[in-house]
Parts: sequence; structure tokens; C-alpha cells
Amino acid sequence: MNGPEIHVEFAPALGLFVPHARRGRATAVVTDGASTLGHVVESLGVPLTEVGALLVDGRTSPFSHVPAAGERVEVCPVQRPQQVPGAPLRFLLDVHLGTLARRLRLLGVDAAYESTDIGDPALATRSAAERRVMLSRDRGLLRRRELWAGAFVYSTRPDDQLRDVLDRFAPELRPWTRCTACNGVLRDASKEEVADQLQHGTRRSYDVFARCRACGRAYWKGAHHDQLEAIVERALTEFPTRA
Repeated sequence: MNGPEIHVEFAPALGLFVPHARRGRATAVVTDGASTLGHVVESLGVPLTEVGALLVDGRTSPFSHVPAAGERVEVCPVQRPQQVPGAPLRFLLDVHLGTLARRLRLLGVDAAYESTDIGDPALATRSAAERRVMLSRDRGLLRRRELWAGAFVYSTRPDDQLRDVLDRFAPELRPWTRCTACNGVLRDASKEEVADQLQHGTRRSYDVFARCRACGRAYWKGAHHDQLEAIVERALTEFPTRA
């Protein structure tokens, strides 16, 4: 690039995406005189899914703005809770976020998940077709233009990932209403309806069951229920207005 020089400053929350030399201060960037400001920001490493506003000389500017020489640009993170207009809040998670998908479903959040790597183009296309927010740690995927909406998952730890998504999007929490295996909706079921899925000890020890309307999987308060209950109670405690 040998066009106009601008100065760009990234908010601390976006420091993960940019080199150390560009963190914490405005730095010079030489543009080509034709690319949009959104393109310039992405070329510096920040997916636009993580940008809440662009301030050019202190004024809000669209991503489509073509920067001029001498402009000072502030790149701000998304505001929380982030509003996603135009569709019910639903998510799509890539192959690397299976634990997060199951925990979101445990809380009753609509979270589709691809258990195999179907490739970035297919994921982006599904996000657009079903109007789902794409959750991923793949920056390249989040830069695809086909995406309907997207968000970077900042942590590698499932506890922190869940807390981040709940804090950022404020989804309604309806625990124990979705199938953690397929994302289908659960309904109450009698012991007789699910008898073919129960071992003898389970049939003898439990009387309350649910069944997925989509895949037919049976649920009951089994050996791992206390661990799941802890996840649910922690989420409801930290985000009490979401239930």
C-alpha cells in the first residue's frame, strides 16, 4: 500500500487480535486509497464481528468509509449485551466447540453444532440460511462474507466460554428443556415410553423422565445430574435476569 496514511487505535479488548506493537496506542497505517475502513481493520487482524463501532476523528463511521489521509480511527469492541436483530437468537458452533454447545443446550439455548468439520464455506452458508450466530475461534471463518452474524469465542476453557457467550448475548435461559445430544426440544415422558432405553437399575430407581421430540433420547436425573445441576445453578446465579 502506498496511499493515504491514517492512525488507528484499537480498544484494549481487541488487543488479542493485533500485534503487540499496535496495542495500547494509535499507530500509523498506510492505506491504498480505495479499500474501505472495514477492510483495513480486518487486514490488521480484527474480525468485524468483534467491532462495535468505528470512530473517525471522534465521529461514528460506517465500515464502508474509505479513509482519507490524516484521519484518526478508534476501533471499539461490541457493546454488551449485544443485540442481534432480525431473527430469534440462535447459535451455530463449529466442530471445536462441542462442550460449549452441550452446555448451552443444557441451559435451554438453541445451539446447533457440527460434530464433523464440514468446512468454512458450508458453516457460513448454514449460518446465513438458518440465521444463526456463528460461534468460533477460527478468525478466518468469522471473516467470511456469507455469515449472517458471528462471534469469536475468546477462551479455550468451557466454563469461561459459556460465561462469555451468556454475558455477550444475554440469551433467555430455560434449563432442562433441550436435548444436549441433538438440540431438540424435550417433553415429559412416562417410564413405559422410554423403557427400551433403560437398564434394569434405572427402571427400578427412577420414575421421572423426559424425551427428545427430535431424536427420541430419554433423560432422567442419573449419576451425572449433580455435575449438570452445578453448571445450571452457576449460570442462573451469575445471570439471574436471563431466566
